[in-house]
Amino acid sequence: MNHAIAYVLMNLSALTAADPAALDHFESQIRPLFITHCIQCHGPEKQKGGLRLDSRAGWMNGGEKGPAIVPSEVENSLLIKAVRRIDAHLQMPPDEKLSAEEIAALEKWVASGAPDPRETSEAAPKREKADPKTFWSFQPIQDPAPPTISKPDWVQTPIDAFILATLDAKGLTPAPRADPRTLVRRAYFDLIGLPPTPEQVDAFVKDPSPEAWSKLIDELLASPQYGERWGRHWLDVARYADSGGFETDIYYKNAWRYRDYVVKSFNEDKPYDVFIKEQIAGDELWPGNLDLDGTYKIPEESLHRQEARIGTGFYTLSPQIHESNMNGKKIRYETFTDWVDTTGAAFMGLTMSCARCHDHKFDPISQQDYYGLQAVFASSKQVQESVVPPMSVADYHQHYPKILAVDEARRAVRLFDEHTKGRDLSDDEKTERQKLMIALAESVLKVQEKTAQGEPFDSLYDLPTATVLGHEEPELIPAVHVLNRGELVQPRDEVSAAVPAALRDASAWTDPVPTHYGARTALANWLTCKSHPLTSRVMVNRIWQGHFGRGIVSSVNDFGQMGARPTHPELLDWLATEFMKNGWSIKHMHRVIMKSSAYQMDSAWQNETNSATDPTNYYLWKMNRRRLEAEALWDAIHSASGTLNLKMGGRPVLPPLEKDEGAPGYWFASADPADHNRRGLYILQRRNFRFPMFDVFDLPVNAVSAPARDTTTVAPQALWLMNNSIAVKQAEAFAARLMQSPKENPNAPAPDAATLVQNAWRIALGRNPTDAERLEAITLMGTIAPTSTKDGLTQLCLAIFNMQEFAYVD
Repeated sequence: MNHAIAYVLMNLSALTAADPAALDHFESQIRPLFITHCIQCHGPEKQKGGLRLDSRAGWMNGGEKGPAIVPSEVENSLLIKAVRRIDAHLQMPPDEKLSAEEIAALEKWVASGAPDPRETSEAAPKREKADPKTFWSFQPIQDPAPPTISKPDWVQTPIDAFILATLDAKGLTPAPRADPRTLVRRAYFDLIGLPPTPEQVDAFVKDPSPEAWSKLIDELLASPQYGERWGRHWLDVARYADSGGFETDIYYKNAWRYRDYVVKSFNEDKPYDVFIKEQIAGDELWPGNLDLDGTYKIPEESLHRQEARIGTGFYTLSPQIHESNMNGKKIRYETFTDWVDTTGAAFMGLTMSCARCHDHKFDPISQQDYYGLQAVFASSKQVQESVVPPMSVADYHQHYPKILAVDEARRAVRLFDEHTKGRDLSDDEKTERQKLMIALAESVLKVQEKTAQGEPFDSLYDLPTATVLGHEEPELIPAVHVLNRGELVQPRDEVSAAVPAALRDASAWTDPVPTHYGARTALANWLTCKSHPLTSRVMVNRIWQGHFGRGIVSSVNDFGQMGARPTHPELLDWLATEFMKNGWSIKHMHRVIMKSSAYQMDSAWQNETNSATDPTNYYLWKMNRRRLEAEALWDAIHSASGTLNLKMGGRPVLPPLEKDEGAPGYWFASADPADHNRRGLYILQRRNFRFPMFDVFDLPVNAVSAPARDTTTVAPQALWLMNNSIAVKQAEAFAARLMQSPKENPNAPAPDAATLVQNAWRIALGRNPTDAERLEAITLMGTIAPTSTKDGLTQLCLAIFNMQEFAYVD
């Protein structure tokens, strides 16, 4: 066996440990799917074909055709074959096919080993429909005082008092503080998604100041890479993609502007309530044009207006079907559906989609509520708006008025076409339209010169634009009806714009929702009022998940009846209150969380009593060990190799692919080789062709809001890291970096094998190798390439990329 492969295999065994993310996927995606589509015929009251799907034992025992699921074997699982409806005699559900997203969720669940906490049918709690007057997440947010605890010295922030009180009540002991090297690596990956350099590790380890930890947190929060790291978390929630999906997978040329808006918002610590308002109603709350102020600079107010308008790009990322025969009404209906579902999941942590066809079976959301939210968006549509790229003073003076002229000319054509839509033009109207088109062409020709510092104008009509929300003309706004079984062809009563009644009452909200213009503003204001029971709870729970790997409510997109219950409900409310008291500052919450003893606990510490009482670390008696997400792993590889290009923003980039990776015809590697080494955040995110490395490392399905990253352990992951040309080239670059003479002494002799191994461990893992590791690594290098230090070192570097410790944060 190849020694490098053997070295990797030694580190793979621990990858199969149970992972909370897989259970979160079951709770947020699979359990609701079973309840909605399966349990009625395959549950406690009825068992068609002898099959039960209300427990793990039920589907493992199977029915007349055998076990319904073979864990980790998607193609051999009868349930998957049934929902794919390939066999005419095996099609489930019988009345309607599951959506592509639902099938993909089932496939991912089976591939991850089909974790199912419902060991027996009797163990599954029967859950009635949530009563908004008593259900926990619909109750007003409290401001609880931290409890009195047994170890006051352990309390660094109020968080610790809540955690320790629960541990005491359960007879659990908190883990000791992690060592400084572990903490500095944890902080770097958590806040900026990159490993610390050996110098940065040493600086923290050697700093005796009691303020060293706080100083490190502040430095990382001030880094521009912070926005890239936490912006990526939000992009999962926003179902970000650079294309529409389905067969055509139409390219969204301006999606990247929303991505850059998110990164900038996190870096600036934009208050979360403002962040919400900009995304939902930026065009309504900050209306107007980019007016000149008599100088060569754009007024700050105008810049904010442009930024807020780009924020509404949140609603322009919907999957789009372009190859079907759907009419305009159907397309618009599916768009509104996506907007309502995404709004519910992202901002309120609620699954709204069930109410599309009938009153929600478990949460107090009626069909009337669902279509009332659709009516909020009825007057909205996607529009292209000119944006002003960065310019020099001279460029600005020369080009900006011309860009505004183009925008005005384009709007004139758009308005004319909307007013004459659906009928033949008269001769006078044809003449008028021709004049408008000539005016547009002339205005475009005046701005064809490239700016000295800004982005170029790519073609005659490809001026810098952003895809944002705008408004329909009043006569084109469609009426919204409650639909029988969600069928567009079966309309019932017409509805007006409204927020869900139960939540409106729970938040004591009395402001009216305008019929059309201003409806999104009302929605945004309601969501960000401090009496709303969900908004702040949901966001602090997302922040907590980003630091601990699991939310206080593990089903982060489902705070409803079928979601998980909070492990520490008083702590969740304290965090939500602290968030609002401090101006909805996300960076403040990072500081509060990371300064706690709970965050700084060791992840490897073991205690027999704790392990027996709480084997899944449900009550947080130690830190959770977490695998890096696909993009963070990509970044870590390039960082270790010394090739990472930290250029920020701009259009997505395309690294080269292997011939056997099935690259579609449009995947042309970026012309500039430096772009091949950009951070993973900037790699093209198409919906129907996912970047292969990201795909094997569990990039979430981005057709819907993604609550959390799954963590699977499958062979293609190791195969990519061992054999893919990108991994090999990065290993070569890492080896070359290690063999390079130091800048301060370019004539120094080449480092010996022990020094090479020492430096490799410090760069890649943030620590020194043990004596056994050093000996094993030197032996590996000599065995693979006894006459070539470079070749042997390259193989060692490739093996390091495959080490469990490299891919995990302790």
